[in-house]
Amino acid sequence: MIHSFIFSEGKLVGQDLELEALRLVAADKGLLLWVDLADPTPEETKSILEGVFQFHPLAIEDCTTPNSLPKVEDYEDYLFLVIHGVDYTRTDKFSTTELGLFLGRDFLVTFHRRPMRSVQSTMDRCTKNVAGITRSADRLAHQVLDLLTDNYKPVVEELRGEIEELEETVLARSSENLIPSLLALKSDLSHLRQTVRPQRDVINRLAHGESRTIRATSLPYYRDLRDNLIRIDETAAGYADQLLISFDLYLNKSSFQANEGIKVLTALTAIALPATIIGTWYGMNFKHMPELQSPYGYPVCVGITLVLTFFMWIWCKRRKWI
Repeated sequence: MIHSFIFSEGKLVGQDLELEALRLVAADKGLLLWVDLADPTPEETKSILEGVFQFHPLAIEDCTTPNSLPKVEDYEDYLFLVIHGVDYTRTDKFSTTELGLFLGRDFLVTFHRRPMRSVQSTMDRCTKNVAGITRSADRLAHQVLDLLTDNYKPVVEELRGEIEELEETVLARSSENLIPSLLALKSDLSHLRQTVRPQRDVINRLAHGESRTIRATSLPYYRDLRDNLIRIDETAAGYADQLLISFDLYLNKSSFQANEGIKVLTALTAIALPATIIGTWYGMNFKHMPELQSPYGYPVCVGITLVLTFFMWIWCKRRKWI
């Protein structure tokens, strides 16, 4: 599906034009054109990227082919970016959707396979003629990227809640097997950092004014966007350290509980040891054992067993095994 917006002096003057009209608008340097390709067909992709704007074949290939990492390429008249945003259409909270952007002096082209909140929110603001964001292509691109970055914050907050809940479970008196939960959170954190950190580097290049496509007046907005990504990355790093502490605490607690069980078993063995030894010895029933011929042999053996068992219980108690 192709959506198009035409702006003149920051005001929306046209929307969803035909292909021939888009070619005319793209040739008019006095207008700002935004074309959004949402899950387009191959014919739509070719007609816009090749027919209307005549982008470089390598840029078109990178845009239409899934990329696992963000990137930025500076061509002569435009910038090509690949950025990833949170995908809310899938169950995994850290699934991402790739967004390709072609940014020129007076045009912006966005390409994505799945619906994206940041793009839709920017469209809504454009139709309402929100002041500022539609006066230049670099500000319009910043608006899309800024909303895309903001969508990471609910995911980070959800992650923080899961870590706090896990910590409470670890500190509980009786905790279940938390290894799968700990590993799942670790994987989510790793995925988040692997996604955010390269994007921070890409935006950092834009914030330093390396491209002539982004005006000097727009650089503070991109620096603010870079700072937001840095904060998200640092927050994720802090959560990773917090999760590592919880993991160590859980392992130490499991080891302590295992040691307590071994102590109890050792204490029971020590207490039962006198009765085992005496019972085994006299259970041999030798013919010439003097103790067996005495009428007091049985009570004497029982008394000795009880006394020794009592002393073994006292000894285990002092060692805090029971």
